[in-house]
Amino acid sequence: MFRINFEADVLLALVGQQELGSAWLHPISYAIRNALTQGVPIDNIVLLLLLPLVAAVIAASRHLIGLRGFGIFLPAALSAVFVATGPVVGIGLFLVIVTVSTFSRMLLRRLRVKLQYLPRMALILLVVVLAVLAILFVGPQIFGRRELAEVSIFPVIILVLLAEDFTRAQLGKSIRIAASLTVETLILALMSFVFLSLSALQEFALLNPEIYLLMVLGLDLFLGTYSGLRLLEIWRFRKLIRN
Repeated sequence: MFRINFEADVLLALVGQQELGSAWLHPISYAIRNALTQGVPIDNIVLLLLLPLVAAVIAASRHLIGLRGFGIFLPAALSAVFVATGPVVGIGLFLVIVTVSTFSRMLLRRLRVKLQYLPRMALILLVVVLAVLAILFVGPQIFGRRELAEVSIFPVIILVLLAEDFTRAQLGKSIRIAASLTVETLILALMSFVFLSLSALQEFALLNPEIYLLMVLGLDLFLGTYSGLRLLEIWRFRKLIRN
C-alpha cells in the first residue's frame, strides 16, 4: 500500500466539523465529502489536491528563481515518494538509483555495447533493481535504519521507474550538466516535499478546495505571463546590472 504520512484522523475530524453552504458554491467540497463516504482515503484526496500547487511551485522555481531540474513530473513524483518514505530514505534511494543508472549507461557506452533504446533501458532497469534489492536486503543491518525494511513497495517502484526518465533526460548532456540538473531536481523535490508536509496547507486545500484551486490557477497564469529576469540571472549579471 502506498502510505502517505498525512494526519488522516485530524483531517477527517476537520471535515466532519465543517459546515458547508450551497452545493453550487462548494461543488468540490461536496464531491470530497461524497468520496470520503464511499471509502476513498483522505490521504489520496489531499495528495491530489496538493499536486497542482507542487507543479506551480516547481514552475515558479524555474521562471522566478532559475532552477531547471528535469521538468515538472520528476521532482513532483519524487516529492510524493519522499512523503511516503520519509526524506532520508527517499533521498538515499534516489541517489542510489541515479548513480547506478548513470554509471550503467556510461559503462555500456564505454564497452561500446550497441543496443536499441528499449532493450538498453531494460538492461539499465535490471541493474537498478538489483542495486535497490541489495540496499533493501543489507541496508537495515548495515545502516541500522528500520525505515528501509518497512518502506512500502510502490514508492520504490516509482523511484525505479523514474530511472528511465533520468537516463533519457541525461542523453546528450555532459556529466557536469547532468549532475547539476540532478542536484536541482533534488532541491525542487525537497521544496515540494515541504509544501506537501505543511499541515496548514493540507487543511486549507481540503476545507477550501474551490478557493485553493483558483489561487493555484492564478499563480499558473501569472507565471505563464512573467518574462522578467530570474533571481539566478540577476545574481550572475549583477555587475552589469549595477553598471
